[in-house]
Amino acid sequence: MQTDPAVTRDILMRLRRARGQLDGIIGMIEDERSCGDVVTQLAAVSKALDRAGFKIVANGLQQCWEQGEDAPLTREELEKLFLALA
Repeated sequence: MQTDPAVTRDILMRLRRARGQLDGIIGMIEDERSCGDVVTQLAAVSKALDRAGFKIVANGLQQCWEQGEDAPLTREELEKLFLALA
């Protein structure tokens, strides 16, 4: 996947943040923290991953639009990608 370097940095930043949050959750479970605290952090990780995924899909669509290429994916395949992130 080719992306603008700024977009790549943003995607990687989001994924690294999610990795850090996931490490934190593992520590929280090992430390027997409250269920509410753990679930709150799980929701944050989920949101970070969703945002990275949406950014990847949006970047791919933008590249196709700007480069005037025929859609590399069918409508059904695109729908499946979006639904996978929903």
